[in-house]
Amino acid sequence: MVTEITSGIKVSVETEYQPSYSSPAQYHFVFTYRITIENLGDSTIKLLRRHWYIHDACKTVREVEGEGVVGVQPVLEPGQSHQYVSGCNLKSGLGKMYGTYLMERVMDGKKFRVIIPEFNMVVPYKLN
Repeated sequence: MVTEITSGIKVSVETEYQPSYSSPAQYHFVFTYRITIENLGDSTIKLLRRHWYIHDACKTVREVEGEGVVGVQPVLEPGQSHQYVSGCNLKSGLGKMYGTYLMERVMDGKKFRVIIPEFNMVVPYKLN
């Protein structure tokens, strides 16, 4: 698990290779990632947008940007957390992701970015 704290918001990421959805012979490797966002601050916040960079070892870089996460824009009171699972497919079986969330402090509308820590996606047999 990797973790980063930005402006009182803690983002933790766990990844898992999904062999049953992957097809290595066709260069298709599927990974899931579980993200936990925790509000360690003293203000209510709302997650507005996400911005990802996805690097595949086959030298491709994808950029993904959009509203919320998996169809929601969670609002977190101080001490609350939000967890979700999403996925990514790679052609090489080796890659990494990182990015930012755009958050808004509900009380005054102030917007700020929160770092999503860089995490690796590696097919287990490539670790040998």
